[in-house]
Amino acid sequence: MKNWYDTCVSKTDTIRDTLNRINQSSLKIALVVTDKNQLLGTVTDGDIRRAMLNNVSMETPIASIMSRQPKVAKRSTSKRQLIDLMERYMLNSVPIVSEDYIVEDLVSFHHLVKRPTRKNAVLLMAGGFGTRLSPLTNNCPKPLLKVGESPLLEIAVKNFADAGFTQFYISTHYMPEKIRDYFGDGRKWGVNISYVHEEVPLGTAGALGLLPKSSLEDDIVIMNGDILTNIDFDKLLEFHQENQAKATMCVREYQQQIPYGVIETDGYKITGIKEKPTSQHFVNAGIYVVSPELLEMVSKGQYIDMTTLLELSISRENDVAVYPILDYWLDIGRLDDFQKAQIDVQNL
Repeated sequence: MKNWYDTCVSKTDTIRDTLNRINQSSLKIALVVTDKNQLLGTVTDGDIRRAMLNNVSMETPIASIMSRQPKVAKRSTSKRQLIDLMERYMLNSVPIVSEDYIVEDLVSFHHLVKRPTRKNAVLLMAGGFGTRLSPLTNNCPKPLLKVGESPLLEIAVKNFADAGFTQFYISTHYMPEKIRDYFGDGRKWGVNISYVHEEVPLGTAGALGLLPKSSLEDDIVIMNGDILTNIDFDKLLEFHQENQAKATMCVREYQQQIPYGVIETDGYKITGIKEKPTSQHFVNAGIYVVSPELLEMVSKGQYIDMTTLLELSISRENDVAVYPILDYWLDIGRLDDFQKAQIDVQNL
């Protein structure tokens, strides 16, 4: 485990500062402490995600959303007791404290138990032309471009494999033979990889119509093959299942600043002036979880985008959930994104 000191923040630190600390520590929790390391509360990425969905400003002090009565344990707590505590309350980490609530350690569920093998299939979309990354993609499909020492798509496969996923489908179109030659059947990574090939581009959801629907009984995770991320797939699936959604779309917060003073009016009267205001929106992050029922909505060879499929699902009164990503995420669509990824991957 990393040093628990890396997770500590002050009650006056902002939500944004705390999110950065959570992402840097990789333990998915922040401990709000005094200058003497006395525990005041805890904050998880789920707490921050709920605050974002409730439009709480990211500049708000973290004390406003922290859990003031977190579950804790003592040094004398056994491993079995810790696991029972975490399972009962669905916790990823538990602070170890003294009688005076001075933090002594932070125990992670991940380090107490071995990850189970998941039955969920993963569909990686790797058929794009990558024209905005030309000339790099003139002779190489974008998912095989190296970020650091590994191709982008290999990083994704390894991350999923580390999370317990073993069944993969890769959708191909542009230079499919190069992708097949590199990944083969997946045994090198301890997984099983099959391929679905789009003879013509079928949109961002058309590959779902090529999957063997009869053999897929669990929720399917879908991710664009040009994304670099360390998202916690366990939490994503838990969120999807807890909300009993037919589909879940991952989103990122996107801020846009208007470079002018915005005038608010009522008829001919000025009622207010906002100087260079910033608006916040959620944008599609290219990662989804869908139930097997949604596969029946896509015919073999049908052209359809994922947004269209989700809108169609909503029109049929199916619940479609939104999951804000708080982990690292980068869509490598342009050359400057690719260059940024070369730097960022060193810290992932």
